[in-house]
Amino acid sequence: MKLDQIADLLGDQASYLLEHECIVPKDSLYLPQGDFVSKVFGLSDRPIPVLNSLQRLFDSGRLSKTGYLSILPVDQGIEHSAGASFAQNPMYFDPKNIVELAIEGGCSAVASTLGGLASCAREYAHKIPFVVKINHNEYLSYPHNYDQRMFASIKQAYELGAAAVGATIYFGHETSRRQIEEVSHAFEMAHEMGMATILWCYLRNDNFKQDGIDYHTAADLTGQANRLGVTIKADIIKQKLPTCNGGYKAVNFGKTHDLVYENLCTDHPIDLTRYQVLNCYMGRMGLINSGGASSGAQDLPEAVATAVINKRAGGMGLICGRKAFQRPFKEGVVLLQTIQDVYRCKQVTIA
Repeated sequence: MKLDQIADLLGDQASYLLEHECIVPKDSLYLPQGDFVSKVFGLSDRPIPVLNSLQRLFDSGRLSKTGYLSILPVDQGIEHSAGASFAQNPMYFDPKNIVELAIEGGCSAVASTLGGLASCAREYAHKIPFVVKINHNEYLSYPHNYDQRMFASIKQAYELGAAAVGATIYFGHETSRRQIEEVSHAFEMAHEMGMATILWCYLRNDNFKQDGIDYHTAADLTGQANRLGVTIKADIIKQKLPTCNGGYKAVNFGKTHDLVYENLCTDHPIDLTRYQVLNCYMGRMGLINSGGASSGAQDLPEAVATAVINKRAGGMGLICGRKAFQRPFKEGVVLLQTIQDVYRCKQVTIA
């Protein structure tokens, strides 16, 4: 896909997103590149088998050897319920079709549940890297409480041939400290067994909503969640695209600095996302943003805009699920490959 085609999909946002220059210079970042595993991860203390697993992720799919990742995550069916997730396309009740979508869509990896990936592991684990999601926010117990609970062990993920494990922490929730301890221990074991680690760094606290504004996607709060995530040695951080800033000031809790908002950020989405990258050790650990919920006809331009923002901010790719699997199979393939085309387009440059 050429730049003018991407611009057409962006519509009125094209110049706003494609011509912006960030307040924090790109020269200060560790940017995605074909030899990122050797030049960046290779300088860390990660065991050689972990480097092998990371390299497998970066060598798979249509983004192979670019330094970028395109991951299909389908851990829905637990929190959102299987009916809510798959009623539009009942074929995806069968995990085999989830993996087929990732392969046909040219993804770097497929992320899903232990049971789902295990059910077809011998057929597919050698064809596309598996990311086993080891914990979930189970949503059948009543009354509901946002809490990530372990559903799988690191040993189980290893035995089905996973290249990586994924986990979620609800930072800010009253149970977050326990989740941090559990996931930190699990990530330690995953590295010992040669698997990479991906952390869904989400915020959950009703007090993060103030005066009609939802600060769960504020750059300063999500940035700090990223910082906590890389502290427990997540290799890759999955984070929602920031939509605002000033969460610390609005909630009036925790510590920040005025220079965050004056020298490190503007209200431009690429600057807000760059602040997320800064908190991933200046890009030493990769930032992949989530594609968000499916909204119908606008899914494709929304996904392209998110990819442009992530790439130009210095991020490492997109992890897009519902926009792909909650539409007909062929349309899902097109959407995934269109996202990848943004990262393959050399004219979409780092801001």
